[in-house]
Amino acid sequence: MTVRAYTVCEGDMVAFLLADAPAGAQVEGTKDPLTTHEAIGVFHKIALQDIAAGAIVHRGGWPIGRATADIPAGAHVHTHNLVSTYSTSKETQ
Repeated sequence: MTVRAYTVCEGDMVAFLLADAPAGAQVEGTKDPLTTHEAIGVFHKIALQDIAAGAIVHRGGWPIGRATADIPAGAHVHTHNLVSTYSTSKETQ
């Protein structure tokens, strides 16, 4: 299966999927070819590159969170591996 992804701007580390994607789906609309690691829902984020734990993740040219674990390219990016930088929590600092 092939699904399309949407990036907001060049330099984004994640893209939005435009359809539900099962594990192993091929992703189009990205600079480099990607394959999903697990099932990812429509409008959820997929990592466009390997992201190291602790790295600040950017989307749309803005920081959206900090990776709480290593995130390989093609993996789902969500609350299980990303903490928001919009929060004032000590966890984001």
